[in-house]
Amino acid sequence: MKGGNLTLVTEFILLGLTDNPELQFPLFVLFLLIYIITVVCNFSVIALIRISPRLHTSMYFLLSMLSLVDLCYSSVITPKMLDTFLSNKTISLHGCLIQFFFFVFMTTAEICLLAVMSYDRYVAICKPLLYTMIMTKQVCTIIVVAVSSVAFFQSLIQSICIKMLSFCGSNEITHFYCDLLPLLKLSCSDTTFNVAFLLYDGGSILTGSVGLILFSYTCIISTILRIKSSKGRLKTFSTCSSHFASVTLFFGTLTFMYIRPSSKYSLEQDRVASVFYTVVIPMVNPLIYSLRNKDVKDALRKVIYKLTLQGETR
Repeated sequence: MKGGNLTLVTEFILLGLTDNPELQFPLFVLFLLIYIITVVCNFSVIALIRISPRLHTSMYFLLSMLSLVDLCYSSVITPKMLDTFLSNKTISLHGCLIQFFFFVFMTTAEICLLAVMSYDRYVAICKPLLYTMIMTKQVCTIIVVAVSSVAFFQSLIQSICIKMLSFCGSNEITHFYCDLLPLLKLSCSDTTFNVAFLLYDGGSILTGSVGLILFSYTCIISTILRIKSSKGRLKTFSTCSSHFASVTLFFGTLTFMYIRPSSKYSLEQDRVASVFYTVVIPMVNPLIYSLRNKDVKDALRKVIYKLTLQGETR
């Protein structure tokens, strides 16, 4: 570290989405509403799958795990984001590291779960007779443990790498949460290893997940195209259309964020894209699965009907 008068940073200032004071309160109300919808919708999906025997299958078990991740994902980012709109923009170094740890954990878990869910749809469509034998409860449990382990070690190693850096210059993070790239830019240490590790470790997980998704959907599309009737093709594709929509939204946003020429990089675009995949997508996912899934809608109607009957008998 050069210069003997530099003071080590012990807290950061999150500059948030905008510095326009006229937009602070409207944005606070908007994102508070989004967060409430996110919590209610994801919790409802988890509870519905839990209490509805018809939804006790591997597909809906994995969906409930995705809803849990989305619920936690949004809770890691949005509350502090709302706090910045109320002028409390500071976050301690340790608080920043904790937020970063859980952000990486939830991002990795989401990527891996979407990949595993694509494999589940591959087995259901391409090997329907073996589906119950392959996707057993034991297998699903092992999958969740494996995904959690990968996410934990990924976030732990990334957090340790950030912890080892020194921050001794500006403490202003031009973002609304503690993301990796803004933190690396503020560090006065050599970040070569961090960047290399991010490309290797994070790239390996992303490449493996995308590879499994591409393999699964290549086989799914091939199987669907062999179905003679258009009605049969449509019915078969509908069983994975919700997942396909979620994959397109999530990985499409990640692609826009990280796979683009540096000449086209824009801080404003970066923050907008971050809002989309950290705040909006966790709200949209349960809506996609609820509105486009007949089993979920039927189970929801039955629960509402039972609750209505119980209310009338009282």
